[in-house]
Amino acid sequence: MSEAIARMLVNCPLVDSVLDAYGDAELRRLEASEVRAHLDVCPACRQRAAAREFLGRLIRRVPHYTAPDRLRVDVATTRRPTRVSPRLLALAAMVTLAVSVGSGTAMRAVRARQAAAAMTAIAQDVVSSHVRASMDAAHLLDVRSTDHHTVKPWFLGKLDFSPPVDDLAPLGFPLLGGRLDYVAGRPVAALVYQRRQHTINVFVWPATNNSDAPTDTRSLRGFEVCHWTRDGMAFWAVADLNDLELDEFVRALTP
Repeated sequence: MSEAIARMLVNCPLVDSVLDAYGDAELRRLEASEVRAHLDVCPACRQRAAAREFLGRLIRRVPHYTAPDRLRVDVATTRRPTRVSPRLLALAAMVTLAVSVGSGTAMRAVRARQAAAAMTAIAQDVVSSHVRASMDAAHLLDVRSTDHHTVKPWFLGKLDFSPPVDDLAPLGFPLLGGRLDYVAGRPVAALVYQRRQHTINVFVWPATNNSDAPTDTRSLRGFEVCHWTRDGMAFWAVADLNDLELDEFVRALTP
């Protein structure tokens, strides 16, 4: 791997600054190769590149209108003021409205696509963390305790927030403990529960807004993944349980 490519792989701002030129095929072959190498290993930049490509396609779909000959003549006449007819004014207003509505729709679609892509990226992150922890017993727990009064204080001073820790043993989901983990570009709390021989990882960090969000459930790489927000916190639960049992677990955490 060349030094230039190595620099590109760890420099997201540099890649972001050339994404437009990359999408328009304006980069030199070596530069384009470096960008592609970075996009292969960086989900965040790959999402930005996909969003810009999607926006370009939407903008190209916005309808355009050819100016009528009468308007061309009026614009070209410079010797005396020309009175534009109400019909031409109406046509101009219609064209402006069409472009405005089309652009607004395109931006809303882009924002929705970006949000969905971000959620998918986080889901992939939490599943990967769940798999790594499950494969390495030493990594699964930093604090081992079934007492939520022990697990919750353990996070004090290690995170800039205090995660809620619930005792679900009476419902058949005993607490095993917790650990520090890293998801979505930030340190998070990982709470570990159990259902028979199945491990459930619950990743918790402050939500981006204070409004509660309903549960979103998806299947990814053979695991069930649930996401919801409650009391200003974002929750992601991952397990290889069936969807009914994981739904029961999530309901216990969202009274």
